Amino acid sequence: MPNNSKDKKLSLEIKMDESKTGLNRRKFLASSISCAMAAGVISLCPGIAGAQDALEKKSDKERKMIYRGFGKTGWKIPIISMGVMRVPDPGIIKAAFEAGIRHFDTAANYQYGRNEQMVGNVLAKLGVRKQVIIGSKILVPAQREALTEQDAGQRINQLIDATLKRIKSDYIDILYVHDVSDPSDVSNPLILNALKEAKQAGKVRAIGITTHSNMAMVINEMIDVGDYDAVLTAINFTMADDDELMAAIEKAAKSGMAVVAMKTLAGGANWPNPETRRNYNAQTVTRAALKWVMNNENIVTSIPGFTNYEHLTDDIEVAYDLDYTSDEKKLLKDNNIKLSIGFCRQCRQCLASCPYNSEVPKLMRIHMYAAQYANFYLARQTLDEIPESRGLEMCRDCDTCVAQCANSVDIAQKINDLKLMYT
Repeated sequence: MPNNSKDKKLSLEIKMDESKTGLNRRKFLASSISCAMAAGVISLCPGIAGAQDALEKKSDKERKMIYRGFGKTGWKIPIISMGVMRVPDPGIIKAAFEAGIRHFDTAANYQYGRNEQMVGNVLAKLGVRKQVIIGSKILVPAQREALTEQDAGQRINQLIDATLKRIKSDYIDILYVHDVSDPSDVSNPLILNALKEAKQAGKVRAIGITTHSNMAMVINEMIDVGDYDAVLTAINFTMADDDELMAAIEKAAKSGMAVVAMKTLAGGANWPNPETRRNYNAQTVTRAALKWVMNNENIVTSIPGFTNYEHLTDDIEVAYDLDYTSDEKKLLKDNNIKLSIGFCRQCRQCLASCPYNSEVPKLMRIHMYAAQYANFYLARQTLDEIPESRGLEMCRDCDTCVAQCANSVDIAQKINDLKLMYT
């Protein structure tokens, strides 16, 4: 573990210091509105105007950003962090820091390494490396390949060194093993020993795992192992009935593990169903979903993805106020909305219903990346990871998809969408 003196220093350093950044909350929102007006798009940006209206309701002295402790590390960070995966403009990272964001989440495979480089370049230029927490992820060969412990350790070290070079730092605050669905990977000595050695060497300050599937099983195994500092898990209001996941999150928090939330907007604020768009504006959708997650005090922070300044102003407001508006309450209680979102929980129960053994859960993730995130690079990259015998090619010759979801995903429709996208 990082020593306590460093932890206390970091806890102070990551607090928002408006005198150093030169841009306080009011100035940030005002400059965002000015930019929108200059571009002639203010009428299309209700989030910016709404954020300014909310700001006027309380004085700056009354408005305090909500911080939570990051598990057993001693760090404290705002409850809203930044998922950098889809950021097209480095200026958004700079604006996020100036708005008070102190935790930035990236990964070695996002934008083929360029995402990490963007984070590193911006933070180095600002000179604020010691004031922020950088979380990054690596896909570990030992998850899928038969390796000796020496080979696994060497290759994991190579991945870590490559990340350090891209983020322009001699340490990573949080290093996650990415996309773990098999609990046996959690305790795999080929992986765990290499992570612990990197931590002891000072290359990594905290180690963790990200999980999209079998989340409760993975988290419970992490608790039993006891060596992990953080878990990054999918969680959103469409999963409120997942009692096993909720119990695992609570148990993890009580054990001293930091729980970080992803997929908080159920696959993106632009849910592909007309009912949501007709009844609720984008700001209501975003804030209701984020508030639902962060009202769970077992969760330290969430990492919504910002792709523009409007997203930033919408999301950052949640860090100041977790009370629901009447529209937000209405949306969260609307069961038809939950069903129509069709968020894939990656439970993998659909696999048994596909006669061709297609990798349906991963195809659902690809659909989310392409249709909701508009991240065609990641969609293509994920598609290429699937063996041809289990990928979209197997679906092309199938006239009628019979794969069934145990929840509310229209698998057949999403498979047809993918066929059209990747003809």
